[in-house]
Amino acid sequence: MYSLLFLGSVSFVLSLLLTPLVRAVFRRFGLAHRGSETHHPIPRVGGIAIVISYVVSYLCLLALPLKGGVVVWDSLNFTLALMPAAGLIFLIGVVDDIVGLEPWHKLLGEIVAAGLAYWGGIHIHGFAGQMSGSWWSLPVTILWLVACTNAINLIDGVDGLATGIGLFATCTTLIAALIQNNTALAIATVPLAGCLLGFIRYNFNPATIFLGDCGSLFIGFLLGCYAVVWSQKAATILGMTAPLMALSIPLLDMTVAIVRRYLRRQPLFEGDRNHIHHRLLKRGFTPRKVALVMYACAAVGATASLIVSNRNISAFVILAFCLTTWVGIQHLGYVEFGVAGRLLIDGAFRRMLNSHISIENLEESLTAASTPEDCWNVLRNYYREFGFCRIEAQMAGQELSESAEMQPLESWKVIVPISEFSYIELYRGFGPAQQHQVVASFVDVMRKVLEPKFTVFERMGAETDNAQEAMGASV
Repeated sequence: MYSLLFLGSVSFVLSLLLTPLVRAVFRRFGLAHRGSETHHPIPRVGGIAIVISYVVSYLCLLALPLKGGVVVWDSLNFTLALMPAAGLIFLIGVVDDIVGLEPWHKLLGEIVAAGLAYWGGIHIHGFAGQMSGSWWSLPVTILWLVACTNAINLIDGVDGLATGIGLFATCTTLIAALIQNNTALAIATVPLAGCLLGFIRYNFNPATIFLGDCGSLFIGFLLGCYAVVWSQKAATILGMTAPLMALSIPLLDMTVAIVRRYLRRQPLFEGDRNHIHHRLLKRGFTPRKVALVMYACAAVGATASLIVSNRNISAFVILAFCLTTWVGIQHLGYVEFGVAGRLLIDGAFRRMLNSHISIENLEESLTAASTPEDCWNVLRNYYREFGFCRIEAQMAGQELSESAEMQPLESWKVIVPISEFSYIELYRGFGPAQQHQVVASFVDVMRKVLEPKFTVFERMGAETDNAQEAMGASV
């Protein structure tokens, strides 16, 4: 216990003293900063002060003739093994803050760091250690660590937000470690809690220094590693559920951003201003109120993560937590999820899926057709599936047509040229506008497959006609 108090106190004091020093140095040389509303440059390398405070607090403990030093050496072998991985993450963040990195470069570095952490003993084995040694342990562990690393980074959009969220998650992990009597995890998390508590003094609105990528990536990576250790000692069969709840706010924000960008067909790594904190700002919240609201949400997640360890009420807590999360996302007013939900409910998604499957089948059948007659038979079989009521064609010198039994009173047509002398006319009644995309896909497939085919057919026909004319002339 004395070691925990010593580590927490030293890291807190170091963070309080080093943060303004780092701020002054980088402000003096004009490095890694951006402007603010007060026109004073604000350095975004606060992670340097946090990392120095974190490491030096251990060195101070080990340098003292206390039994705590022995405990550190005996209990934190996994933390020492994590130093190369955590150092790489920190280095990536520093380089990005000072000179800038491409998103793919950062991601590649994070994957390498996660691999180093796996090699250092951070393994997700499944539920409470079940299915240990499974082949998927490595990719799942890497995915988890990369997700946590970027989740804290992405939520760092309001003064003090990422620092406070990280502090709540760290303290929750510390409490869980004390409940589990997990000395190694407790000693690992105490300095991080002290560093964040000291740093938030300068990072809360109005901030005079920002975490930067070197800070947010480092914090997210460590929290991801500590969550794995927490889950390995969990008494419940749910394993990673409690750590997930403790990190629910940043992970939820990242997941919503990825899904939203995917639905809009936007680049996944391209930033925007539609994160949860941005939505709250648009609703009139001040940056300070946004941070406090998010802190409250993080506190709810932290409380739920600790309560869920009780097997008797874990199912109820998880259900209530999921429902609360769903209601909260609904109130943020993301249009993408509303539209997607309506598509699923009214069956539009299923109809679109069936239409696209039919297009794939059409393309396969047309590709297999070897004669103009085969192509016509394929089109006769498919045109009704896409809502057309009549089809007419000029193919290789033949005029062909077919109509459905029921004809609309009014219709429009599309003419699809497939060669110099061949074309297809399709008639369709006026219907829902959302079907136009499917119609366009149907037309595109016909042109893509039939144009080269009929170019060959007509050339072969012309050669045959020329041969017959030459034969007749010779006779």
